[in-house]
Amino acid sequence: MFLISKREFGEIEMGDRAGVLEVKLIEARGLKDMDFAVKMNTYVVIEYGNQKQTSCVAKGKGTKPVWNETFKLKAEYPGGEDHKYMLHFRIMNTHKILEHDVFVGQSTIYVKDLIASGMDTGKAELRSAKYRVVIQDKTYAGEICVALSFSINQ
Repeated sequence: MFLISKREFGEIEMGDRAGVLEVKLIEARGLKDMDFAVKMNTYVVIEYGNQKQTSCVAKGKGTKPVWNETFKLKAEYPGGEDHKYMLHFRIMNTHKILEHDVFVGQSTIYVKDLIASGMDTGKAELRSAKYRVVIQDKTYAGEICVALSFSINQ
């Protein structure tokens, strides 16, 4: 084991090899409208392992939100069980009347191959692609557009 010190991540203890998983959250289209009175104000909660980051709110964008935000997450390889390589996107709608935000849908991307490739070559990327959004009843409604890259720590 070795210790990696990065200002943006603080000091973390990593296993074999570590790197940065960069997530570019671009937009979504065709989401199910969960706010019938006004246009939805959506945001995305991104989860990878025990890390969680939240996007800004796309105010008044309804079923076609645009975020254009980039997030950096710590990743290591090998990281253990396959479920640890799941990158989850939970789309939420802010709600002024209810006491809680409303679940719109979710999408999951398996990133083990991307990270493994990045470990071999130093950097790997997946250009922007659309991923289906699963809603509460386990059917599909819309797509989320995301680009990914992974680079190893030097």
